[in-house]
Amino acid sequence: MLPIQHRMRTSSQFSATFRSGTRSGRRNLVVYTAQKPGNTTRIGFIVSKAVGNAVTRNRVKRRLRELAAATVSTYPQGLYIAVRALPVSAGANWEELRADYQGALESSLKKLDRQDQRCNVENRGGREL
Repeated sequence: MLPIQHRMRTSSQFSATFRSGTRSGRRNLVVYTAQKPGNTTRIGFIVSKAVGNAVTRNRVKRRLRELAAATVSTYPQGLYIAVRALPVSAGANWEELRADYQGALESSLKKLDRQDQRCNVENRGGREL
């Protein structure tokens, strides 16, 4: 279960993640990641009606929350993560969702790291130290 202090709740948190972060997609989902130093890691989910009926959407969300709980234990501070489930996720089994989530998260974190390194280089006047 994902503790309440790690859940993304407001539209401003989602917007900040989309605007200032990175994105990585897979067949079943898209993961957006942004750095928020000094803040508790927060994870939010977007599962639209296109995914399926309420039972299907809730099943997808429960699976994603379980995956997110492991992420929070690995990264307890400094990240905002938004996960958007795509319609094909309704038919995905646990292993497919897990593989897509982990792959997209790793890719997004690598992009975030490269983005942070570029910002550091630009802030030093364009030269590496």
